[in-house]
Amino acid sequence: MDGIDGLAEKSPLSDLVVIEAGTMISSGTIGRLLADFGATVIKLEHPEYGDPLRDLAPRKDGHGLWWKYLSRNKKAVTLNLSQAEGQDVFKDLVAEADVLIENFRPGTFERWNLGYETLEAVNPDLVMVRVSGFGQTGPYSQKPGFGTLAEAMSGFAYVNGFEDSPPLLPKTGFADGIAALYSTFAIMYALYYRDVGDGSGQFIDTSLFEPIFNILGPEPLQYDQLGEIAERTGNQSSISAPRNVYETDDGRYLALSASAQNVAMRCFEAIGRPDLKEDKRFVDNASRVENADELDEIIQGWIGERSRHEAIEHLESHSVPVAPVYNIEDIMHDEHFEDREAIVSVDDDELGSARVQNVYPKFSETPGGVEYLGQKKGTHNDLVYGEGLGYSRERLDSLREDGAI
Repeated sequence: MDGIDGLAEKSPLSDLVVIEAGTMISSGTIGRLLADFGATVIKLEHPEYGDPLRDLAPRKDGHGLWWKYLSRNKKAVTLNLSQAEGQDVFKDLVAEADVLIENFRPGTFERWNLGYETLEAVNPDLVMVRVSGFGQTGPYSQKPGFGTLAEAMSGFAYVNGFEDSPPLLPKTGFADGIAALYSTFAIMYALYYRDVGDGSGQFIDTSLFEPIFNILGPEPLQYDQLGEIAERTGNQSSISAPRNVYETDDGRYLALSASAQNVAMRCFEAIGRPDLKEDKRFVDNASRVENADELDEIIQGWIGERSRHEAIEHLESHSVPVAPVYNIEDIMHDEHFEDREAIVSVDDDELGSARVQNVYPKFSETPGGVEYLGQKKGTHNDLVYGEGLGYSRERLDSLREDGAI
């Protein structure tokens, strides 16, 4: 794959070749994270249908913004994996790759004669990441897998929301994003084992429901040891108080967390109620959690008489942890986001100048970057197949005519 690199050679993953053979958010996020730090990520799409992510709202002039964001820095290539000729091309790609990402329903790659055992024979050093709704094994493995189902079955939706409201699903691809983060660091673990531990390639089985289940904290222990089922508490916390979102007199919101004892005492001073320090309802954290509604009413009463700016400025002067509840317009105009370069402008052939999240985390010596946003279908076919794999012009033309690419 020499000669098709994108970002600077100083990027930490500049020698890594990745094939992203999945669709939608989970596989797209894994590929984006690796591409952001210099990996050559070859994004495969069906020649006719493409990735459904292209059509996912929001859109501008027919161009999906999810696609533009998640497919940045990737080589856009078409390939029909259900066709024998396309499978041969795929194996040629795998022979040159370090990592393969796929998120089809378990058994799909086997049906295409591209299961792990087949690909391992082509490239024993391959790290293959398989993302699915419920994992490659188990009684639910053949069920359709979507983030919404994972958010429901993991227990996340049950504890998310208010006590008197139904369970609440997140607005965005939350389970997909968390699974992608787990998968990305799993890839690095596997590469470390392969390259530093003198091991081999392997496949990684990531479900959508297990990663989000893992970040819910000690809920299994809580149930196992105490017989307790965690319930919805809205913006309050079940382990500390005060902690909530409060409305200011200008119709905005701020979030406040005073979970540590000394912070809670400073909060009482800040709102002009030092007497609360000796109030048996609020004297320690356990008491405050038990009486969180009464405490929130007192704090809301003070905050509700002030603008968001005034309330935050005063609370911060007393070292009380507080922050505004931002919408995206607030974020785009915030000086700290600007100073940190959290958002970067990128020129795009279809959108013009476009602003997206920058690369995270920040590396002192080998930073990543955003070279371009998601490209048109098949943009890099000639680059990857011609220059990368050495296919002749005649073969490229033949593959196009046959619908393989």
